[in-house]
Amino acid sequence: MLCFQRLDGRQTYDYRSIRISFGADYGCCVVELGKTRVLGQVSCELVSPKLNRATEGILFFNLELSQMAAPAFEPGRQSDLLVKLNRLLERCLRNSKCIDTESLCVVAGEKVWQIRVDLHLLNHDGNIIDAASIAAIVALCHFRRPDVSVQGDEVTLYTPEERDPVPLSIHHMPICVSFAFFQQGTFLLVDPSEREERVMDGLLVIAVNKHREICTIQSSGGIMLLNEQVLRCSKIAGVKVAEITELIQKALENDQKVRKEGGKFGFAESIAKQRITAFRMEKAPVDTSDVEEKAEEVLTAADPPPDVVSKPVLWTPGTAQIGEGVENSWGDLEDSEKEDEDEGGSDEAIILDGVRTDVGMEVSNTGSQEAPIVLSDSEEEETIILEPDKNPKKIRTQTISAKQEKAPSTTPVKKRRKKRTAN
Repeated sequence: MLCFQRLDGRQTYDYRSIRISFGADYGCCVVELGKTRVLGQVSCELVSPKLNRATEGILFFNLELSQMAAPAFEPGRQSDLLVKLNRLLERCLRNSKCIDTESLCVVAGEKVWQIRVDLHLLNHDGNIIDAASIAAIVALCHFRRPDVSVQGDEVTLYTPEERDPVPLSIHHMPICVSFAFFQQGTFLLVDPSEREERVMDGLLVIAVNKHREICTIQSSGGIMLLNEQVLRCSKIAGVKVAEITELIQKALENDQKVRKEGGKFGFAESIAKQRITAFRMEKAPVDTSDVEEKAEEVLTAADPPPDVVSKPVLWTPGTAQIGEGVENSWGDLEDSEKEDEDEGGSDEAIILDGVRTDVGMEVSNTGSQEAPIVLSDSEEEETIILEPDKNPKKIRTQTISAKQEKAPSTTPVKKRRKKRTAN
């Protein structure tokens, strides 16, 4: 502040950048004052006039502050700030007679046009009234109402395809300029931001047109201003309004030119095309003039391919083998399969003294009756040692292999034989 440098880098009397974009329909626009964004939409309707003004149309302004713009705004409730802004807009635009309301009369005392201006605050970053006044006047200048004709008591309303819409009759364009005061009017800033509005002591709003005609003045904050300060602010406002008015006229001319030429218009075309999800790669220049010469040099420097031609080998009629390879081993059995077949062929049952055993079991007998008999099964890991009595012929030992345990039909038969033997 003391070094005449603001938080966003602006000087004391600097305005933030203004950007105006129009929608696809007439009367729709978006005004960006820095990061403050306001959407303006104008609509019209044939209604009955007021009793005291039977030959004048009706102008209605409505500003909405949603939570989308700032969390501090409460939905569905009119705050003191909203009421103050709506009244200031009405004094700036309607009471200044910037629009010819008599041209909105269709049938005196019966039918007049009601022009409704809806303003929606999309983002709040300070100085709402300036952005709202610019959006309102731009939307009114851009709006086109349908053409009508009166024959007797009948009023005919024409569509845009039948007749071209008619623009509104606008005398001048009043625009609000805000001034923020600090330390009881010692310091002055133009176009305060949201942070500057929090700490300011007072606010002065002056509505001026390009002819430097003051339309309205409003001071808030309870500070006392001198005459010199008010005159100084009015001169600054006249300069700023002239620049803004020129910007608005250029934007309107460009939009009208694009629509006549049949070009693309609307909010989608006004958005800057920035692909934030794509990588930007720098283009490297490639010289393709001597590609063939370089290709021939590479081929001559490379080793020549071998002149060896493999002879096909005919194994069976209808098949052939080219190149090196091995014989087909699909028809040969593996070693494990051969061993399984050998074991399966010699798997015969042997009965010793009425006992049925497999070949896979080894019976070791030293020849004496006192030596134990060792039975080992190759399929099972258990080893059973039997010590027979003096008369081994009377004892019958039975060992069931893994294959016989799975068969439930043979097991009870063997148990019965064992019981009979014991008897």
